[in-house]
Formats: sequence, C-alpha cells, structure tokens
Amino acid sequence: MIKVVTVIGARPQFIKAAPVSKALKASGRIRERIIHTGQHFDSNMSSIFFEQMDIPRPDFSLDIHSLPHGAMTGRMLEATEKILSEERPDWVLVYGDTNSTLAGALAASKLMIPVAHVEAGLRSFNMDMPEEINRCLTDRISRLLFCPTPVAVNNLKNEGFIGNGTRIILCGDVMYDASIMFRGRAKKPDSVPLPEKYVLATVHRAENTDDTTRLKNIVEGLNLVSEKLPLVFPVHPRTRKLLNKPGIPPLSEKVILTSPVGYLEMLYLLDNCMMLLTDSGGMQKEACFFEKACITLRNETEWTELLDAGYNKLAGSDPALIVSSFEHFLKHPPRFGKNLYGNGRAADEIVKALLI
Repeated sequence: MIKVVTVIGARPQFIKAAPVSKALKASGRIRERIIHTGQHFDSNMSSIFFEQMDIPRPDFSLDIHSLPHGAMTGRMLEATEKILSEERPDWVLVYGDTNSTLAGALAASKLMIPVAHVEAGLRSFNMDMPEEINRCLTDRISRLLFCPTPVAVNNLKNEGFIGNGTRIILCGDVMYDASIMFRGRAKKPDSVPLPEKYVLATVHRAENTDDTTRLKNIVEGLNLVSEKLPLVFPVHPRTRKLLNKPGIPPLSEKVILTSPVGYLEMLYLLDNCMMLLTDSGGMQKEACFFEKACITLRNETEWTELLDAGYNKLAGSDPALIVSSFEHFLKHPPRFGKNLYGNGRAADEIVKALLI
C-alpha cells in the first residue's frame, strides 16, 4: 500500500482534490492522508467544499491564515514538516500555486520525500505575482509534474525540466474532471435573487484588492457593465472589507452583492450566466467548461490557450477595456468546441503515475 499525504488549503485546491481523492481511494492501492493548512478558513470558502464534494475530512487541520505571505508560508512549512516527519509518506501531493502548495513542497523536499505537483508548468511570466513565485519554486523541487495542457509541458521543457529523475506528464485538467463529476448536482443559491439574464463577477487577487487605484477602476468597470446587464457579485471576505476603503466608489444598485457561495452554487451561477468577469485563475477555465465568455481582470494569464481560442480577453483594471470586452462578447459570442483540457480522466492518469 502506497501512502500519499495531500496538502491543501484554498478553495481551488479543494475542487482539484475532489476527483483525485476519489481516484486514489478507488485504486485500492493508495492510502491518502490530508493536511488542511487553513489558508481559506471561512465556512463558505472551506468546510462547505468538503461537505458538497465528498472530499475526505482532513486528518490534520493547521488553522494558519490571515498572515503576511512569509509568515504564513513559514508557519505552514514548520507545521507540515512535523507531520511529514511522523507520517513518512511515499509521496506528498500538492496543487496549484498557493502558499500551502509551496510550504507542502518545501517541507517534503527537505525530508527527501518526493513531491508530485498537480497543475505544473503554468506560467504568467509575471514574477510580481506571489502565485508565480510559488508555482515556479514548487515545479523546481517536484519529482512528478502533472501538466494540464501542452502549453504547460512546453514551458517546463523550455526551462530545462528534463532528466534527473523528473517526470513530466500531460494528464489534462483535474478541474475539468470535477466539473464533469458535479455539474449534475449544481444547485441554485438560496440567498441570491437571480434575474433571468445576468453577468457573474469575482474579484479576490491581492494585486487588485490591495491596490486602491486598481480596485477603484475595477468597481467602476463592474458598475458600467451592470448598466447593461445585472451583475451578480459573490464577494470574497477580504474584498468585502476593502470595498469600504476611502476612494472606492459605491457599487451600483444593479450589482447584486452576495456572500461567497459553495462549489455547487457557483456551478449553477456559471451555467446560467451570460458571461464571467474574474481575476481568478481557475474560474477562467470553468467558464470555458460551461461555454461562457470570460473577461479576465488581470494584465496577463497563465491560461494562454483561452486567449488563443478567443474564449477569453484580458482587460486588467481598465474600465473602458472591461466595457469594450463585454460589448465585444455580447456581439460576437465565442464558438466553443476545442478540447483544451483533456478528456475528464486526469485524476486516473495521476493515480497511474503515482503507482509506477
């Protein structure tokens, strides 16, 4: 029996872990133990995902959150190292690009435990983003690199990730697996008065929320879009606080503000919206899974295949560009059809590789 310790801590990681944890258990040959760092701790950002997605309850809960990047990562590293020293797994499995990802990978590598990185090879080429630093460093110390797309594979090859016992595997995207698994269970949010037609928006990245000018401009862009179609805005806890900062304009009455929703509720909102505006990485892909145009509220994206396919436009924090992108997609909806993210069996490929 192979022993795997999975380190997760943020909403996107819970979604990615759901199909993989199910496949690990189904193999009958892998025992999984889960560390939840606590990076996302609010009920609607954390515990509801374990309930809705049938993810095994964490074996270890670290409750580390609401700290600067260095302090958070350091405390996660210390606590995770202690657990791994006692557990001595065959593999440590990490997902994506959060502080939890880097802490788990560093703790394992210091103990000479091989690391498997799900969603390896992504690059925005913006080293001002903490996520870019986390994903680059995690890739460098991982033994198994599970890539969701050919672009990710090429990024790794261009950076010299060949040989030295490192395996690069094009497995597809586990979030696509999750969307297939749970789409039939999507549920309408009870607390959101949904109009017949609406735009969906999410904003949470520090580069947008912690910069008053960027946040001001994004709010102006959302308000302008809401004049054309009602806009549903589930608000991240951090973002809600920052919306009250001096200099940030009030949201339009046509912006329907709500608390964060669970994964099944978000699937419903995505499935029924006209378009998505987001600064999330994962939700850019989820929009594609549901054949919705996406406007990304960043200046770059690691999911460049979405831009190439015409499914996504970068608008940054420019209100005029946000509105013009919105109007473009209203007049010229994308023609979906390209299979960008695999066949929905990424989790099975991950299990196969762990068993070799």
